This record gives sequence, structure tokens and C-alpha cells, in this order.
Amino acid sequence: MEIAKRILIVIYFVISLILIILALIQTKEDAGLSSTITGSSTSNFYEKNKGRTKEGKQKRWTIILSVVFAILTISLGILYMA
Repeated sequence: MEIAKRILIVIYFVISLILIILALIQTKEDAGLSSTITGSSTSNFYEKNKGRTKEGKQKRWTIILSVVFAILTISLGILYMA
């Protein structure tokens, strides 16, 4: 059981470092008040294919790794309580 704890802790730290890096390199999505004034449309080609871009992939991986991070947090908490 001790080996499993150590492996999970190493995976936990690696995922946390990757999450920090992904969060820091992401661009800000909010256009703010300027998009309201100019009336930018969300039905253009870029908005329809946003998931295939570099930013879309970064966002998807951030979400996936965040879920894995949360699951690891809960499982490590259960392992250390027992």
C-alpha cells in the first residue's frame, strides 16, 4: 500500500506542475466591453472550429487534468485516512 501512495503522490505532483504551466500559458478569452460595443459575432469560422486550435486544445487538457487532479486529491485523502 505504501508503494501505491508514493506512486500517486508522484503523479499528483507531475499533474499539478503541468496544470500550473497550462494555466500560465493560456490566453485571456474575455474581450470585455469592446466586443459589446463593436458587436463581434460568434458565428464566424474561427468560433466554430475553436476546439481544434492550439488554445482549444490547451483548454481541453486543462479541464481533463483538473478533473484527474481532483480525483487524485480525493483518493489520496482516502488513502491517508485509512
